[in-house]
Amino acid sequence: MAINDKLAKAFNEQVTMEIEASLIYLQLSYALDDLGLTGMRDWMKKQHDEELEHAERFAQHLLDRGYVPQIQDIPTPKLSVSNAKEAFEASLEHERKVSASIRNLAALQAEVQDWDSRPMIDWFLDEQIEEESTVSEILDRLELAGTEGSGILRIDAELASRGE
Repeated sequence: MAINDKLAKAFNEQVTMEIEASLIYLQLSYALDDLGLTGMRDWMKKQHDEELEHAERFAQHLLDRGYVPQIQDIPTPKLSVSNAKEAFEASLEHERKVSASIRNLAALQAEVQDWDSRPMIDWFLDEQIEEESTVSEILDRLELAGTEGSGILRIDAELASRGE
């Protein structure tokens, strides 16, 4: 089943945005590695992988509907963080950008009445609520822990266990 051209273009842009998000998480993992926070580094790397899976999910939807995705120009992430809190603030900022984009896709889907895209968009709406909530919770805990000491190391150790 063909996809509306306007929606296909927006989905294609989302593919690129998800790849950009993966690069942001990869860059943040490097910064956290440099800070010696290997659990947080690994958490960010898993986020990197997840964002690539999101890009693939949008791309496959387009392919299944007769549209060949074209990755657009992706800005190289220029992130400079000096502590874990700054890294997770950057993460939350980008997740909010992605959430806004997904909500725009939902509005466009409704506008063009492309009901075949709705289940996928609903999944991403739920996913973004989870993503923002998770990063916000980590930020709350980092705020309580401060920028140094055993609290940071404890959070680092907990994040290392993600997915085990």
